[in-house]
Amino acid sequence: MSRENEQGFNTRAIHAGQDPDPATGAVIPPLHLTTTYKQDGVGGLRGGYEYSRSGNPTRDTLHAALAALEEGTTALAFASGLAAEDTLLRTLCRSGDHVVLGGDAYGGTFRLISRVLSEWGLEHTPVDLDDAGALRAAIRPTTRVVWCETPSNPLLNITDIEATAAIAHEAGALLVVDNTFASPYLQRPLTLGADVVVHSTTKYLGGHSDVVGGALVVRHTTLGERLAYNHNAMGAVAGPFDSWMVLRSLKTLGVRMDRHCANAARVAEFLVARSDVSAVLYPGLPGHPGHAVAAKQMSGFGGMVSFRLRDGEDAALRVCERTELFTLAESLGGVESLIEHPGRMTHASAAGSPLEVPSDLVRLSVGIEDVDDLLADLEQALG
Repeated sequence: MSRENEQGFNTRAIHAGQDPDPATGAVIPPLHLTTTYKQDGVGGLRGGYEYSRSGNPTRDTLHAALAALEEGTTALAFASGLAAEDTLLRTLCRSGDHVVLGGDAYGGTFRLISRVLSEWGLEHTPVDLDDAGALRAAIRPTTRVVWCETPSNPLLNITDIEATAAIAHEAGALLVVDNTFASPYLQRPLTLGADVVVHSTTKYLGGHSDVVGGALVVRHTTLGERLAYNHNAMGAVAGPFDSWMVLRSLKTLGVRMDRHCANAARVAEFLVARSDVSAVLYPGLPGHPGHAVAAKQMSGFGGMVSFRLRDGEDAALRVCERTELFTLAESLGGVESLIEHPGRMTHASAAGSPLEVPSDLVRLSVGIEDVDDLLADLEQALG
């Protein structure tokens, strides 16, 4: 692992945990589609494998690769990003405990905490994590987790991970960072003081809109052991084929993210110049309030761009319906460009809450197509 950590990101993405198969020399990790494993006598396990919920060689290879890319001690792959979040929160929290939730969070995370785990007794407070005073005021003696997304979904807010980790740790809480929008290619929160990184591997890590999954990567081995126990005990594990698909995609993560970033920057510049767009939310713009922090803790600004229409919700809906290359669909991070209306789609569950998003907001997941074609599509859709 120490040698791997000295290697560049793209080298690790291709090789970490993925030595050629010793039996055949295959350079791609084998896909182990098995539920159970022959034992050499009662309790005589080969390599520790007995049942594929508890352990599968393909999934273990993905664990090793994710840990290397995020520079963590332990990684675990789940059936979805929300399955990873649920396992994490139920490992860290008990009834009566409290979570500080960033004021701009993914709608599914908000729904899990506010509508599912609240019935189990988990309490939460939404807060602007960029306001250190507000964050400190929101923390209670029962606060176990400060939950952060940076860049956030869908308003592209940026949170200073190092500063937020310091405040969380002062209070005895852990900092969890959802790193889905950035990916480990652009940002590694564990190196900045975060305790846990969450991913929807469905997004940039999978990258091709063909696999659903999630992951947790932790900084401390002790927490990793607790999570690994519940990973098996609660059972929301990634299947071997899904694990293999994410492994395949990790190999091209760096080159894909370079193109996502370059295209998104061009799209943001195009939107800024339009009079019918009232605001462009992209951390790569010098006028973005989080630009300086993003430049400090990220190596690029990502492939997500949100913008607001001057003529309101109806105009936003029209743009979503008129694009041709930008496909109207939820999710993000694939090679193809997507467009959506967060207020009515991904963040509908936050309506009427402090996390409600503006009705005139449009979110773009900028893909890796030829950027001139993407700009032409937005031009005709905006009209």
